[in-house]
Amino acid sequence: MSSNSIELNIENKVAYIKLNRPDVFNSFNREMALSLQNVLDNCANDENVRAIVLTGNGKAFCAGQDLKEVTSPELNPGFRKILEEHYNPIIQKIRNIEKPIIAAVNGVAAGAGANIALACDIVVASELASFIQAFSKIGLIPDSGGTFFLPRLIGFQKASALMMLGDKVSALEALNMGMIYKIFPVGIFDEEVKSLAENLAQMPTKAIGLTKRLLNQSMTNNLEQQLALESDLQIEASSSYDYNEGVTAFVEKRKPEFKGN
Repeated sequence: MSSNSIELNIENKVAYIKLNRPDVFNSFNREMALSLQNVLDNCANDENVRAIVLTGNGKAFCAGQDLKEVTSPELNPGFRKILEEHYNPIIQKIRNIEKPIIAAVNGVAAGAGANIALACDIVVASELASFIQAFSKIGLIPDSGGTFFLPRLIGFQKASALMMLGDKVSALEALNMGMIYKIFPVGIFDEEVKSLAENLAQMPTKAIGLTKRLLNQSMTNNLEQQLALESDLQIEASSSYDYNEGVTAFVEKRKPEFKGN
């Protein structure tokens, strides 16, 4: 399945979503933003999808907003529409889909592209990838959840500096500061991403989705609220097929065969 700007391939219960505007470093225009939302919705509702990979075609992951769109009067939808109809829904879908989403950052991730990656559950990067909070370079403020996620990942002080200065952060620097999970060499990047995604797709998807819900709530809950939610969701998890399978497999000393429910 594909559109002009988004490619989707489902294999071994993994949905591989590729941003497909390589000639402009996969920068977003309205068509690509709305297409990505539709593909994310389809993946959320497809029982055959138990993990999602978001990556880019060509040399870049995503360079953020296509500035040609916002500087062309006949194309420019306006910043309110861009945020409220393009980027904000994408971030909300990434966080609300109760399936693991991997950002496989194959090249530069700048502006909204960087923050979309950081909103994903697991971020891995090619050794040649980089991350740039590019907004201040053109007189804008970070959007797409950047001011929410980045300080929580790397701390207030470091996030403040990166956002104000617009420094380019290498994959190794991003790893060392806790921004991302792992780096893979270019030659085996796709292979390692596939291995990670297929491993996640074989795990208990129900429990992973509930874990994601807990992590979302932990951003705003106090300890008492979080403990109560853990209790509720643990009861829900313990009623799943995968819990029974996991316990039975442990007792029988075999590998569990999770179904995702």
